[in-house]
Amino acid sequence: MSNADSKPSGDRIDVITLDVLPNGLPSDNRPRSQATPIAYGLDTDAFRLYELTLTDEAHVLVGNTLTLAPAAEQSEDVKRSRRIEYADLSGTAQSELEYAIEDLIDEEERRFVDYYNEAQPITIRLHQLNLFPGIGKKLRNDILDERKREPFESFEEVSDRVSGLHDPKQTIIDRILEELREDDLKYRIFAAE
Repeated sequence: MSNADSKPSGDRIDVITLDVLPNGLPSDNRPRSQATPIAYGLDTDAFRLYELTLTDEAHVLVGNTLTLAPAAEQSEDVKRSRRIEYADLSGTAQSELEYAIEDLIDEEERRFVDYYNEAQPITIRLHQLNLFPGIGKKLRNDILDERKREPFESFEEVSDRVSGLHDPKQTIIDRILEELREDDLKYRIFAAE
């Protein structure tokens, strides 16, 4: 029984754990024996943040992947889940977030390299590539010129072919973190609201 929201039923939601609090939230004033174990997780697909209420018998570690939906496949360690904001994460979860995002990008490099291949204009004056930190007009035009010649196959190739873009993977990580931290962004590329 999960209340993982914002996705139609049947869609799969997997989260990677960022922090596990076996004795519950520090603000919980109940005796430790009555406290409910809590974990924080990051949706591996839509980059949503979740607070997970765990079963008392749960053996969950930071970095484990848990399934929240569909309900028939929900991890037996999870009682329920709810969406949260970046500010609701524990300090440890906030620290672990960048590493978790980097691991996800490493596992699915093609998905993120394709963003450089497929990014489109948003308006006449604004392109999706301009939303990345450090990418202005010149770098955007260099990326567009290079991808016309041949699609990028890896982050290393993006870096080699586009002078001035030294770490394209870190650029994506920085954008995802910005989308998770900021509530009032006009455009979101990776992190669903």
